[in-house]
Amino acid sequence: MVKHIVMWKLRAFDSGRERQEAAEKIKSGLEALTGKVEGLQRAEVGINFNPAGYDLCLYTELRDRAALDFYQDHPEHLKMKEYIHTVITERVVCDWEC
Repeated sequence: MVKHIVMWKLRAFDSGRERQEAAEKIKSGLEALTGKVEGLQRAEVGINFNPAGYDLCLYTELRDRAALDFYQDHPEHLKMKEYIHTVITERVVCDWEC
């Protein structure tokens, strides 16, 4: 099994409502990939309520490294990635096998 963690900082928005909508779109879009992407066993996005640190965190469990590679190139993931990069300023990632 591979665990894939990504955290993002959102860019500045004109309103708190727009910011929350962007966070919720990321959450729902990435979580919806479970069952659509072969090998993706779990996807959960948390929206941080703590004003320090990153704004969102993705936690995923994938079957193996090949499944992670497949996920990275899956068209549905690429659509989400394209959107995400329009609303973030920073991204960090960590992957490991267990």
